[in-house]
Amino acid sequence: MIYLLIPIIGFYLTSSACYGVFLFIQKERCEQVGFALMIAGFAIHTVLVGGKALYFGIIPVQNFHETLLFSAWIFAAVFLAFKILSRLKVLGVFAAPLVTILSAAAFMVPDRAVEIETSLASLWLIVHVVLIFIGMAALSLAAGTGVLYLIQKRNIKSKKHRFFFKRLPSLEMLDSTGYTFVVIGFTALTTGLITGFVYAHTVWGRFWSWDPKEVWSAITWLIYAALLHERLMSRWRGNRAAILAIIGFAAMLFTFLGVNFLLEGHHDEFTRW
Repeated sequence: MIYLLIPIIGFYLTSSACYGVFLFIQKERCEQVGFALMIAGFAIHTVLVGGKALYFGIIPVQNFHETLLFSAWIFAAVFLAFKILSRLKVLGVFAAPLVTILSAAAFMVPDRAVEIETSLASLWLIVHVVLIFIGMAALSLAAGTGVLYLIQKRNIKSKKHRFFFKRLPSLEMLDSTGYTFVVIGFTALTTGLITGFVYAHTVWGRFWSWDPKEVWSAITWLIYAALLHERLMSRWRGNRAAILAIIGFAAMLFTFLGVNFLLEGHHDEFTRW
């Protein structure tokens, strides 16, 4: 089944190229083709993830290969959902390459056979993993929107390089869209952490064990909580919100990958390879 990743990566990679061309020449057709290619890749991706889930009878996050595969699928699903509901077409320039990278990484990491753990079939764990990845995807899009905001802001101020000014949405739209992504991502992340605490209590008999993944998840949560608090109470907008969204993304990326390779904990099983 791993060879299904070849056409999946092909569709995602071609979609990334189309979105890149769209950024430069601003032809609606390029964006439409890029979106269609993302849907095609996602359809095959769904068959692969669904097939693994049905075959093993559990959520496919038994090793690092499956974790990358599943996260790429969730990221693609979240992007496609936001794309249908949002007018921010240029976001594919950030989202499509990110999904491509995750899918390519899953292909390069061997799908090592592991002993199936019945605890992975727990409803609490399934909800926890799905919500965490949805939150990560939305917050990643928030970071991408933040990068676009900073680029647009710099070009408007400089008045020298008009390339991005003509191709990116207004600052107001980028700011409000980024805020929407943060709200949705933070809500999913919070709910995912709560279900994770419940799952931990059922498996290990305690809600919190100072596992490195738990600690860094809390740090990431606090960064986004601070962003939302300052946004609501101090009316933080623009540069500050964009920069903090990017900082939160960096912390989230370290929590997702760095912690499991640099620190030991009971989440190591999901990145075995």
